[in-house]
Amino acid sequence: MASHSRLTFIDLLRGWALLVMIEVHVFNGFLLPRFRATSWFHVLNFINGLVAPSFIFISGFVFLLASQKKIESFRAFGLAFWKQLGRIGLIWIVGYSLHLPFFSFQRAITEATEAQWLSFYQSDVLHCIAFGLLILFFSRLLIRNDRTYRTFLFSSGLLVVIATMFLWDIDFNAWIPAPLAAYLNGKHYSLFPLFPWMAFMLFGGYFASGYIQAREKQKEKDFILRFALIGAILFTICLIEGELPVHFHIGSDNISANPFFFVLRLGIVILLLTACWFYADYRKTQKSFVLDVSRESLMVYAAHLLIIYGRFWNEHSLWFYYDKTFGVWECIAGTIVLTIIMIGAAMMWGWLKRNHLPLARVSFWMFSGTITALYFMS
Repeated sequence: MASHSRLTFIDLLRGWALLVMIEVHVFNGFLLPRFRATSWFHVLNFINGLVAPSFIFISGFVFLLASQKKIESFRAFGLAFWKQLGRIGLIWIVGYSLHLPFFSFQRAITEATEAQWLSFYQSDVLHCIAFGLLILFFSRLLIRNDRTYRTFLFSSGLLVVIATMFLWDIDFNAWIPAPLAAYLNGKHYSLFPLFPWMAFMLFGGYFASGYIQAREKQKEKDFILRFALIGAILFTICLIEGELPVHFHIGSDNISANPFFFVLRLGIVILLLTACWFYADYRKTQKSFVLDVSRESLMVYAAHLLIIYGRFWNEHSLWFYYDKTFGVWECIAGTIVLTIIMIGAAMMWGWLKRNHLPLARVSFWMFSGTITALYFMS
């Protein structure tokens, strides 16, 4: 497909977010503790903290764009409806699979501790994306008017950000089942609960709906310029708030519950996506290893985590053996090696799907079936 019909700028941001994500997990998992107090690590840590907001925001943005021509099929419960539900289900399955207490159904039932089950229930990036996609999907089915839908996305995103201030410190495990409580805040293991992280997806969908309208009117560049201005304003507001002698505070003291935590990252993600648009427009990018990684995002996400945290070595992972034992150069080398492996895997899988789609489908189902059978038979 042509560059702009493929919307390369979105793939660029998602691809770079995935590549930086590899570095995040290598450095967070293996870097020696003494380096974490250095000034350069604080800068790196802030940059790394932009990966999840970018990934979640793009997921909402992409859904609106991809579903634009499928709305009637969705509402008629046609093939597109069931395919979309299947994609959301696959994301959820992969998300939970990455946190299995044991690669054995019998051992999980008989040996897993309460802490291991709470870890399994945790809401990670994929869980947040899957739930957010479900909200975007069914709300799009129910709300037929485009303007009303945009209002719903904006108001829902704002409500999630505001509600986070009051929900973050509540131990929902005392009130509702743990699998549901894990989605509401970070009290028990969840790194990316719906509050506030789902708001990035809702605002991604909101801005995508505006982008669609602008593109239909052939005013895409005007929208991107306004989009960049919004990002710059949000970023500036947070910088000013950070310099004030008195800081805004309501509800929880946790930084993740602070609205400015969300607003700052939303502003930066908007600016990053804008930069990708201008880069793609200037270079007319159609082929790139970044695009290959982006288009196989779920595979790359799951595979690099399994390499680091998968318990394949006497029921232990590489992280278990080398937890916080690497120096800076060792982490850099590990990042480069793992990145090359992931790029190669993405390119090979993408090539197989483009050139031998039936074989790719058979391979996927054979692999999935084998893994599932081993899990229940082990």
